[in-house]
Amino acid sequence: MLRTNINFLAHIEQLHKEQFADEITRKKYPAGSYILTQDERSNKVQIIKEGFVKCFITEENGKNFIVEFLGRGEILGDIEAIRDIKCLCNVEAVTEVDVYLFSIDFFKSVMKNDLQFNRLVIEELAERVVNTSSRASLQQLYGIKHELTQLLILQKKQDIKIPKADMAAYLGIDVRSLNRVLKTMKETG
Repeated sequence: MLRTNINFLAHIEQLHKEQFADEITRKKYPAGSYILTQDERSNKVQIIKEGFVKCFITEENGKNFIVEFLGRGEILGDIEAIRDIKCLCNVEAVTEVDVYLFSIDFFKSVMKNDLQFNRLVIEELAERVVNTSSRASLQQLYGIKHELTQLLILQKKQDIKIPKADMAAYLGIDVRSLNRVLKTMKETG
């Protein structure tokens, strides 16, 4: 639900502090601002230091589908930098977000020369594949009620408020359907 990667964040903070303070900069985004925009080029790779974001795809019909919520230690723009492509999805700050910024050339250089960094990026990409596969299978096996329950638990655990529109977009349904499921869940306890 809300992915974090504290090991990756610790490595980035060490690189920033000990070796590359000039190359690894920081930037803050206010809640609601776009960090990456689907189908546009980005010239940075970013690692979340604080806050969390939603990653979503806007379909041709204008509907949004939230792929994931990402928090501390998660990386943004890595696939686009590695493959030299436009952004695959939108990334919007849900809370204020503080990120470490890498230029794409510097990111590629660190990938090539820092084996631990390279391993952490590969592990992150592998984790995304596993998470995506798990989420798809859970949605097939358990349906919307199970996923919604998990989302509500996340919201309570993280002490955050996820708008209904975002919940619906994460579940791949419209708000009206979400309201029906919430009503049914409330009636059945």
